[in-house]
Amino acid sequence: MTRTTGRLSLAVALLVPLATACGGAAGAEDSDTVTVTVGYQSKTINTVTAGTLLRSLGYFEEELAARGKKDGKTYKVKWQDYATGAPITAQMTTGKIDIGSMGDFPLLINAARGKQLRQPTRLVSVTGYNLRGALNTVVTKPGSGLRSLADLRGKKVSTSIGSAADGTLIRALEKAGIDPENGVRKLNQQPSVGASALTAGSVDALSQFVAWPGQLAYEGKAQALYDGADLNLPTFHGVTVREEFAEERAGVLDDFLTAQRRATDHLRERPVAAAESVAEETGLPAEAVYLYNGAHGIATFDPALRPELIAALKKDVPILKDAGLVGDVDVDAFVDPEPLRRAGHAPARPSAGAARSELWLKGRDTTRTFDSPKALLKATGAARKAGVRAAYVPDALTGTRWFADRAVWVADGSDLRAFVTPSHARTYVDEHAGARVVSYTDALELAS
Repeated sequence: MTRTTGRLSLAVALLVPLATACGGAAGAEDSDTVTVTVGYQSKTINTVTAGTLLRSLGYFEEELAARGKKDGKTYKVKWQDYATGAPITAQMTTGKIDIGSMGDFPLLINAARGKQLRQPTRLVSVTGYNLRGALNTVVTKPGSGLRSLADLRGKKVSTSIGSAADGTLIRALEKAGIDPENGVRKLNQQPSVGASALTAGSVDALSQFVAWPGQLAYEGKAQALYDGADLNLPTFHGVTVREEFAEERAGVLDDFLTAQRRATDHLRERPVAAAESVAEETGLPAEAVYLYNGAHGIATFDPALRPELIAALKKDVPILKDAGLVGDVDVDAFVDPEPLRRAGHAPARPSAGAARSELWLKGRDTTRTFDSPKALLKATGAARKAGVRAAYVPDALTGTRWFADRAVWVADGSDLRAFVTPSHARTYVDEHAGARVVSYTDALELAS
């Protein structure tokens, strides 16, 4: 088998659905009933405003019920949950899912496969994004001895090929001077399989998307090796719809986007409650959900199709082409801003400002923010008897938020700074005479 043939076989394999419970055509209807099938990823928490949170709030059903009162039809929503975007694409291209949410790399595969199989799709909104790329992280086992990406040469790395996390890994390895294909032993695994492999020690590192790195770090099963924000290239998740459905059921698509906007507003206005809700629905730790989706989280939620995100999507195409997963993708033709405009969405909001330190105490449905990591540490130390659920700090180099007790701390005179990775801390120490790495326990003592 040639290398090219092998790649194409892999591309097809990636799109075989992991579950086929959809049964029947999506958007199916008789004279009085319309069924809308939505594919989502409950544990990919950057999509919650079009998936897990939206489903639990019932906003889409409310919008459809209002439509039904006007046109006399009964609308039903069928929610289908998947681990990655690939099976959602597979179901969309057979007409079994109408609306789906997935990451930027899977969205491009969605566009390519839809066109190839004559079931074209459109990108109609964004769920969550990070303008620097911090939604993807490479992690290792605690105490692994790996200190930087360069240490991965010749090592086993688990990722989901064709995912945004795989894209981050490829770009990061190339930036480090490592051949992404031959410089490491890459294993194509589902996120949960890769997480188990890392814990068991059968792989040396795991490159994955939200919320896997944060969840594993919170549980003490992983430490960050590479912060995706080092690439300084936006990553995001978005909503894709079958073109046929979008044209035949434009009003229903409008209702979905209206419901997504309402869910986004709910997340912004009640971030702790939203995190608790997502945690209850998924089994994820609420503290890990809040790391990404909180008031000062790694992800920013806004449905707008920001030009920075579309530009980044175009830069992703060559990565997937080199992997043999897509041919040419006409991103401009795939992106359709009209449904958002029609649904009355406001223009894109300004991106989030500098990340702040944040403390979440037990028994509280609100959090406290602090102007500096040192102030956070002082408050955390004082609150230990009352009970701390989680403390979050921004990386001093990239701004990526991380758990305070999992961060790498540096003392620089009377100042204390936090970093997601050892390499970030080393970079800072090398550039600041007298600065030194300290343990979290020592950082707490110095802050008090």
